[in-house]
Amino acid sequence: MNRPHLALAEIGALLGDPARANILAALIDGRAFTATELSGIAGVAPQTTSGHLAKLTRANLLALEKQGRHRYYRLASPLVADMLENVVALAVVQLPKRHSPSSRLDEAMRTARSCYDHVAGRLGVALADALIARGEIVLGGDGGEVTANGARFFAEFGADLAPRGTRRALCRPCLDWSERRWHLAGAAGAALFRRCLDLKWIERQRDTRALTITRAGTRGFAETFDVDLSEHPKL
Repeated sequence: MNRPHLALAEIGALLGDPARANILAALIDGRAFTATELSGIAGVAPQTTSGHLAKLTRANLLALEKQGRHRYYRLASPLVADMLENVVALAVVQLPKRHSPSSRLDEAMRTARSCYDHVAGRLGVALADALIARGEIVLGGDGGEVTANGARFFAEFGADLAPRGTRRALCRPCLDWSERRWHLAGAAGAALFRRCLDLKWIERQRDTRALTITRAGTRGFAETFDVDLSEHPKL
């Protein structure tokens, strides 16, 4: 068995434990949590959680940050978040459907959510469609590109495409598990997300990746991106 197969088996084993899956899912929005917080999320004892966190950190799926006496865990990189989102997308498309009543949270997640550090859901796809239609980005299975027009738009919008210390792909597609279409990821997606948060067009919801679209956001998305949320009843 060659090394890639061994790596696939190792990651599969790590994801296969429900407690570890809960931990990774909680961190997929890019935020950091303490071991105590993650113990509550995972639903297992603190000592057991410590063992799970150690395994995930050794596998480079999690990164540990220390601030004074506090220790925080976050996903090691956007690549890990992409892998987790793709696993969810694969499960939605390929696994046998199990009947479960929909909830307000399910609908909120499909409307707008954070995917590591960019916007996903119906809103994320709508924003990507608008940028593509205006020739400001190009997205495809082979990657993505911010055009010259796009660079001007991001600058005028106040979204910094090259924040200090950032070394990552500028523009790339991310398959949206609920919409099964592309939304914008990479540095451009992160810049767009940060700017919309700064403008208070979207707000994080507590204890979930779901995002609230504010009244200012409804106006702003319509005026800036020609995304008329009234035409999308579920947005």
